[in-house]
Amino acid sequence: MKIQNHRLIADDGTPVRYVETPNKGGLLTPEYLVMHYTAGSSAEGSVSWMCNPAAKAAAHLVIGRDGSLTQLAPFNRVTWHAGQSQWEGRSGLNGFSIGIELDNAGKLERVGNRWISAVSKRAYADDDVLVANHKHDRPGTPPIGWHEYGEEQLEVAAQVGLLLMEKYALKDVLGHEDIAPGRKADPGPAFPMASFRARLLGRADDEVEHYVTTSALNVRAGPGTEFAALPGSPLPAGTRVALLEQQGLWWRVDVLDTVSGVMDLVGWCHSRYIARGS
Repeated sequence: MKIQNHRLIADDGTPVRYVETPNKGGLLTPEYLVMHYTAGSSAEGSVSWMCNPAAKAAAHLVIGRDGSLTQLAPFNRVTWHAGQSQWEGRSGLNGFSIGIELDNAGKLERVGNRWISAVSKRAYADDDVLVANHKHDRPGTPPIGWHEYGEEQLEVAAQVGLLLMEKYALKDVLGHEDIAPGRKADPGPAFPMASFRARLLGRADDEVEHYVTTSALNVRAGPGTEFAALPGSPLPAGTRVALLEQQGLWWRVDVLDTVSGVMDLVGWCHSRYIARGS
């Protein structure tokens, strides 16, 4: 893919599907990429809603669970995706950010033996749900269900994100939850922000960016739960790790702390349970 005249172009040279939204403003010089979930039941439904003037909201791109792309506005035009927002002392991120919406139901409620979207009332299978706390939850808050993202969807989002970072020299990748804490919860704990952000920003060869585990976490011999847990597992919450490589949602990490008497531990962890350290 490439970006030409602020439009996303597919590998065969044709523009990706474009459905122009009326919910946009003037010219934009983007500085940040902001990730969202749609909280809807389908990508097509979300595209339709964001092209409705009554919505008074839209992003630049919608990415379906199968990786399908729909662009709603050129990347140099303001879209109304951030709302009341603030970052590093500046307000109104609509004016200096690009927004990507991922087709995802977001928060789910347990009703009987099913997970139900509070918005669409659609049911989701247990395999498609992560039970977790949001990073902004108060201590003691019970965990809830969050709709998992699709691996193909995340891969396409990363490819597009890399193009946007390079084309517009963006400073950082943020979640809606970061710029509107307490008001918004997307993209939520099911989105692997740490690995996504690390991939898009990259690191200099001599730079080591530290991450920490957010819960007790096994280190495995390979990138998947079918691989055995290594001696020293599980890592306690707050263990420092450095990222070495990525395969999908799994990271190969170098554990920087001594755990249960084990030093020089290197193995694979799920990115969901690792966050950027301070």
